[in-house]
Amino acid sequence: MRIRELMTPLAETISPGALAEQAWRRLKNGRFHHLVVTERGRVVGVLSDQDLREVGASGRQRMTVEDLMTGKVVTANPTMPLEKAALLLKGRSIGCLPVVDKKELVGILTTTDLLQWIHSHGERPATGRAPKATRRTARWPRSTSQSRH
Repeated sequence: MRIRELMTPLAETISPGALAEQAWRRLKNGRFHHLVVTERGRVVGVLSDQDLREVGASGRQRMTVEDLMTGKVVTANPTMPLEKAALLLKGRSIGCLPVVDKKELVGILTTTDLLQWIHSHGERPATGRAPKATRRTARWPRSTSQSRH
């Protein structure tokens, strides 16, 4: 399956110079979690509701989107397999991939989109690798005379 089949087309965008409070209201009223920051039609960042929550209400009054956005954006192509998108998200503290085709923003794929797809299909995207062996963890002693802290 390809990203274009699961992504949300027409991602919500905002400019870097917009006030953080304006971004907060848009996220809250729109009930979504990410705004793609664009300048002259190009993706320059991503702003999440978490970025805005960490600043708090007083900080949002005086800051701009540019002050809070993540500037190093990992993007995806609409023809990319979902498995590759999952690997791009894995190990990074990002919750979305702006989807770009020929330098034009065409949509957004979120971790929520992937999780809902996995849940509805009862499987996980294949990574092409064998699962990692699980490491046994230490277990509590069976003796009840030892205290556990």
